[in-house]
Amino acid sequence: MLQVDALRGVVALDGPSGTGKSTVARRLAADLGARYLDTGAMYRAAALGVLRAGVDPADAGAVLATVEGLDIHIGTDPGAPTVTLDGADVARAIRDAPVTSAVSPVSAVTEVRALLVAQQRRIIDDAAGIVVEGRDIGTVVAPDAPLKVFLTASPAQRAQRRAIQDGVQDLAGVRRSVERRDRLDSTRTASPLRPAADAVELDTTELDATEVLAALHELVAQRGLLVVAPGMSAQRGRP
Repeated sequence: MLQVDALRGVVALDGPSGTGKSTVARRLAADLGARYLDTGAMYRAAALGVLRAGVDPADAGAVLATVEGLDIHIGTDPGAPTVTLDGADVARAIRDAPVTSAVSPVSAVTEVRALLVAQQRRIIDDAAGIVVEGRDIGTVVAPDAPLKVFLTASPAQRAQRRAIQDGVQDLAGVRRSVERRDRLDSTRTASPLRPAADAVELDTTELDATEVLAALHELVAQRGLLVVAPGMSAQRGRP
């Protein structure tokens, strides 16, 4: 049977919006037969639940009460990641502009983060190998991860990527939104956006996804996180 390199342990991939985290995290997990966790999708699902409940995202007490009653599930197959809220598929809905505006204040509520971090850790603990992306993976969610990478890129490049991804023509508006999110995430009290002390920082401004992925593969190999496993064919990457 064909033998392949498979991931063991946790790859923590952090960084602000527009650095290419989601694309390369999913591809890395798929390449290595690992699970994939998008923690940002979890916070977006919480923000969507808050909006649907008619709650002001700035009302921390009401936000917490609402999120406590939500059933959020994140699928970890990198080939077909899923996001459900109270049993309904919300993978598209969580990417809408109102959710993007609400996710920072919702995710800044300390108790909300505690709830979702506990869920994220349960998913990680259940995986033999997993690539986890977010903004506080290396510092809070999985501080003992054997490989932590913090992706960066210039604000202009990140805005351009987001505009293309979202099909938006107002590049200046997208850049303002990106910089606002950076400011909110990096200054919040609970789990601010910052690289872990032992993270490898990788500037993706001049790199495409294939080049970033190649750098990640090299780092995984350098850290000794690969094991030889039987080929998984169609099941590769499934939980």
